[in-house]
Amino acid sequence: MQAQVQAQMHEQIQAQVREQLQGEYDAKLIARIQELFEQIVLSRRRQFGRSSELSAQFRLFDEADTQAADTTEADDVVPLPPASLQAPTPHKPVARGKRTPLPIALPRIDIVHDLPEAERACACGTPRVEIGQDISEQLDIIPMQIRVLRHIRKRYACPGGDAAPVTAPVPAQVLPKSNASGDLLAMLLTVKYVDGLPLARFEHVLARSGVTVPRQTLARWVIGSARALQPLHNLLRDHLLASPIIHMDETTVQVLREPGKAASSNSYMWVQTGGPPDRPVVIYDYDASRSGQVPLRLLEGWRGHLMTDGYEGYNAVGRGDGVEHLVCWAHARRGFVDAIKAQGKGKRSRADEAITLIGKLYGIERELKDATDAQRYAARQAQSVPVLAQLRDWLDKTRPQVVPSLALGKALAYLDKYWSKLTRYVERGDLPIDNNRCENAIRPFVVGRKAWLFSESPAGAQASALIYSLVETAKANGREPYTWLRKVLRELPHAKTADEYEALLPWNLDLETLAVEAVEGIPVDDTLRQA
Repeated sequence: MQAQVQAQMHEQIQAQVREQLQGEYDAKLIARIQELFEQIVLSRRRQFGRSSELSAQFRLFDEADTQAADTTEADDVVPLPPASLQAPTPHKPVARGKRTPLPIALPRIDIVHDLPEAERACACGTPRVEIGQDISEQLDIIPMQIRVLRHIRKRYACPGGDAAPVTAPVPAQVLPKSNASGDLLAMLLTVKYVDGLPLARFEHVLARSGVTVPRQTLARWVIGSARALQPLHNLLRDHLLASPIIHMDETTVQVLREPGKAASSNSYMWVQTGGPPDRPVVIYDYDASRSGQVPLRLLEGWRGHLMTDGYEGYNAVGRGDGVEHLVCWAHARRGFVDAIKAQGKGKRSRADEAITLIGKLYGIERELKDATDAQRYAARQAQSVPVLAQLRDWLDKTRPQVVPSLALGKALAYLDKYWSKLTRYVERGDLPIDNNRCENAIRPFVVGRKAWLFSESPAGAQASALIYSLVETAKANGREPYTWLRKVLRELPHAKTADEYEALLPWNLDLETLAVEAVEGIPVDDTLRQA
């Protein structure tokens, strides 16, 4: 009898264990299916969805002629209601807006249209008199003009032959041993790093005018120009490291002949932004590694607040003396955006609650856009701190209820892991809420990477990093890159002292002077004046 009872108990225990194991297996299987489904949905959206920013994280720099692959990241798509639920909209003709006036700084060429002599007399026989004029403007363009500058150096000698001949000195040039003028170099750097035109295509542009310049020569000109511009880059770094707040991010770049690395492996561009509002600085640095030693090297000796994403490589800098590490709210938000995308259209999930609360934080910042630091700090303490407390309470309640491997679970884990660094921005009025300033500085690089090719060597990648630093800093300070580069490359050969190099930085060249120089020497067709 006792043996029978024991057997029954053993059987019941085994049944309970099997049921429990089956339940755990089913739960894990369901979670795995959900995870795989989310991955499929997000992958399809990244591949086929709309994209508001060209976030293709792939190759750049063209010193060889190989096309690189790319990927895109889908934008946040707000689903529309079904067509049957939308109210019919009566058709209305689209009103055309007013035409934007053409810039005053552009040169004007007057083409005078007059009445023939026979039509200047009135029917009554009295000659008509001029009482005014009607003026309309057309935008015109002169195609890129390629010409040759002949430097003629006069030579003088003594008639009696008592002394050696004397020749006028060679004018100082950016690249003394090349036949490229400073203005040509300015155009080359602009089309490559501002317009995203690969060197191979610029080679064809020159060829259309009968000029043969191999892309290898163009690449040498780029690298040589970067070496000449190095003093300006050094000064920009000095200004950056004087900033109390620095934004930092990194992105990939492929270098074919990086020592010790396969040609298909990734190297990195590290981007830092800082400086006061009236003198922003953007610095690019190339490095083969993504290790935490790189930001330690780039920010050695610096003290202040560092804003980054959640990449672990920045933690070593954040642990340094005098460095306070902040993490970007935009990155934290993206995890919840992915969770919403994975849910499908028309479904509301817990992720929507997080997006709503984060949206309140950004709404407060928008209202404080023009406030002083003191006003912003007071408003953050009064308005943002309560929203953060609400979000923290929601996070603590929600995280245990969500499978960690799902998109929402990953977003919650990210938010929890970096919470202390995400919320530090409310401690002062001058601290940023996100790293968008740096990401905006990276965007031109990423856009160029979709059209450009690899970097042949580390020297080419380093040259590109330096020139990107200059043109992006010029743009951030409201300077037109080509006009500024042309001015710099004309004056650079004559600069000898630190003050003379400092005078060439974007904020030290006023807009009016650059605008006047931008239109100097424009050829005017005499036939237009006589028309």
